[in-house]
Amino acid sequence: MTYQTLSQPCTAVYEIKKSKFLAFAYPISDKEEIMFHVKQLRQLYPDARHHCLAYILGDPNNTTHAGFDDDGEPNGTAGRPMLNVLQHKAIGNVLVVVVRYFGGIKLGAGGLTRAYGTAVGLLVDKMDLVYFVAQTSLSLLADFADEAQVRYLVAQAQGEIVLVEYQQQVKLKIKLAQEKRTNFINQLPIATQILSDDE
Repeated sequence: MTYQTLSQPCTAVYEIKKSKFLAFAYPISDKEEIMFHVKQLRQLYPDARHHCLAYILGDPNNTTHAGFDDDGEPNGTAGRPMLNVLQHKAIGNVLVVVVRYFGGIKLGAGGLTRAYGTAVGLLVDKMDLVYFVAQTSLSLLADFADEAQVRYLVAQAQGEIVLVEYQQQVKLKIKLAQEKRTNFINQLPIATQILSDDE
């Protein structure tokens, strides 16, 4: 599973009819991070009228881990258009929050929908996007004679050795792309044992 995600936080500003929309984007990996960033923005901008949000956790094509909040705006005029932009651009593991300062002129439901969508669109244009590759972890137990071959296979799979312990055998904890897991396991020396597998 590969998709685009945000490499670092970014911001954008959109103004229309004296209303100011401050847009913020954050890379995230769980709901606790969502709550942290929203709380932080509420503290930084306590006088703002609304703090609307949309997020996608994981794969943007799987909407079971996506959500939004209109934060008092008319139903469906803020969070939904924000989420639509993220889904259309296929960006995962991302939170966007738009902080709105009301300028005294009502925008109407259609105007709000366009304004929130535009704010997030401007934000997406500023995002530094990278490809997210789902990772898996394996703990292996190998004979000393097989250690070099296991290390070679990890390098070939563009994986990473996270931990090595030397006892009667070599214990290695590795991380590699989930899509390379099966091929990697099939190439391991016969005596190598898989102690744990996070799949």
